[in-house]
Amino acid sequence: MALVGGHPVLDFANTVAWRTDPRRRVARVEGVGEWIRWGGRVGLFTAGEVTALPRPEGVGGDERDDPSRASCDLAGLETFRSALWEVLDALTDRSPLPAGPWETLRRSMVTARQKAVLPPELPLCWQVRVTGFEDLVHALALQADELLAGPLVQRIRRCEGPGCGWFFLDRSRSGTRRWCSSGDCGNRDRARRHYHRSRP
Repeated sequence: MALVGGHPVLDFANTVAWRTDPRRRVARVEGVGEWIRWGGRVGLFTAGEVTALPRPEGVGGDERDDPSRASCDLAGLETFRSALWEVLDALTDRSPLPAGPWETLRRSMVTARQKAVLPPELPLCWQVRVTGFEDLVHALALQADELLAGPLVQRIRRCEGPGCGWFFLDRSRSGTRRWCSSGDCGNRDRARRHYHRSRP
């Protein structure tokens, strides 16, 4: 799947496509194996960690109904993702933060801070040591903490495409970017406007 968010936290929220269209909504990343590979792709896990992280029994660790602890970790990850999306949605809509999702996000960020370490390297950067799949939530929560507390929070936008619901960092000079991707939602909007203009 495309990474259009410009930040791992936003790309994480975007792992559900067509979020605001219940008829088309679909998760693009599922299963422990897929999540570990995704974490490597967005830079949350190193290549060595992607290879070394334990997976539940099954081919590639992709069993969706594994009864082990991994199932609980997956449920926690999905709860965190839903809460994050609700908070980002309120942020981009300039609405009050929803109490329940915010509390879920806040608790996750507090836990991530408690688990974070500060390696003796410059520039200083708090990190979550990855020892298991459950650390994906902690790594994401720590990055969410940094994103929402920093200047880039003013650049977070939600795609204007109907039903899309994806977020991105608007790094355009004018600050007027509207679409997650000009080739996807942008093209659909142009096609829709062309259709209405060409109707008799």
